[in-house]
Amino acid sequence: MASLGAPYEKRHKVTVVGSGNWGSTISKIVAENTKAHPDIFETEVQMWVYEEEVTIPSDSPHYDPSVGDAKQKLTGIINKYHENVKYLPGIRLPDNVVANPDLIDAARDSTILVFNLPHQFIDNICKQLRGHIVPYARAISCIKGVHVSDDGVSLFSEWIGEGLGIYCGALSGANIANEIAAEKWCATTIAYDPPPVDASRNPTPRTQSPAANQAKFDLNITPINVDSALAHKDARGRTSKVKLTPVPTEFPPLDHKTFKALFRRPYFHVRMVSDVAGTSLGGALKNVVALAAGFVVGKGWGDNAKSEICRLGIVEMIKFGKEFFGQTVNTATFTVESAGMADLVTSCSSGRNFRCAKMAVERGVSVEEIERTELNGQMLQGTSTAKEVNSFLKTRGLEHEYPLFTAVIGILEGKYSVDDIPELVSESEDWYLDGDLVRN
Repeated sequence: MASLGAPYEKRHKVTVVGSGNWGSTISKIVAENTKAHPDIFETEVQMWVYEEEVTIPSDSPHYDPSVGDAKQKLTGIINKYHENVKYLPGIRLPDNVVANPDLIDAARDSTILVFNLPHQFIDNICKQLRGHIVPYARAISCIKGVHVSDDGVSLFSEWIGEGLGIYCGALSGANIANEIAAEKWCATTIAYDPPPVDASRNPTPRTQSPAANQAKFDLNITPINVDSALAHKDARGRTSKVKLTPVPTEFPPLDHKTFKALFRRPYFHVRMVSDVAGTSLGGALKNVVALAAGFVVGKGWGDNAKSEICRLGIVEMIKFGKEFFGQTVNTATFTVESAGMADLVTSCSSGRNFRCAKMAVERGVSVEEIERTELNGQMLQGTSTAKEVNSFLKTRGLEHEYPLFTAVIGILEGKYSVDDIPELVSESEDWYLDGDLVRN
């Protein structure tokens, strides 16, 4: 990608918060691009690492017989060998990735923060960072999913934004970290709705055009409320609770073009959108659909049944987005973007939720039993999301409006069997999609 044009006095410093499998992969991508675009970014990329002591395996090229099985600090290993031997073994990280165990030091003076860690740690990380970052920083959350409770649905990107007093977009898609780290081609979706206070080339229109047949014109001058005009909108189209500090004009604009320069690689294509809610919802709800796909494949019903599950899943994902984030969600996010259809296809073919649901049916045991025996203490995202979404819908009397989501939780709880799925979802035969989801 070419330069952004006019030279700027300052360049953006980037910090990746998180260093697991996906965090290390994103650090690799970002560091390759900061080196490729020195007119936009500072070359060095700080990667915050939760410090732990690890043993380098004897089959690793970095194994030192004189050290043997003695434990070493993970940050020291990464900075010496440029490889995360625990979470991304066999992949060399660029030399300009610096592993840093000090969160505040890693984020110091960074104008771009990329979050990539389990969502359970968001609150604590934000509490540590608040007051220690530049006030005009912007962020991208690579944390898939949303938080659903009886009270409502909240986006992890907005948790971060509100926790730090900044704006945060979201990255999501059909993105298996190991494949991307090995530079196997794929694509992702980055949702970033540039705040009006920033010098952006890609603002999201928030008003409709005047009616074509409007006959009267009001020539009175109405004073503009500058604060209101520059206020950023949240994912529901409401004025955000966060009062943003503008990115100084000495920096390149933090807009779609800049973020594409930061994340796009020949093996990792990027589509930029402004629909943060749709991008985030896709990463959560597809896990529920993947369970249903695993159920029918485990039953031996074949690809036709799985395809119908995927179709029904997309319909209910769109309906959910339109119903609860109607001011900002775009149907195309689910049908066109990697964060929607592509991620769903991957999840319903080889994802962990799909595989565990399939295994449960084949063995004649519950998904909970598969979780207990096969996942080494980890939990499936699909099961927890299915429960949260069902409770949320039940509180609003809307279970019947989402027959596939309701069927999945019913099977998980033993209320229904997989054989009941065709009848349970039959009501949706009378629905059609024409911009919005309506009943026929």
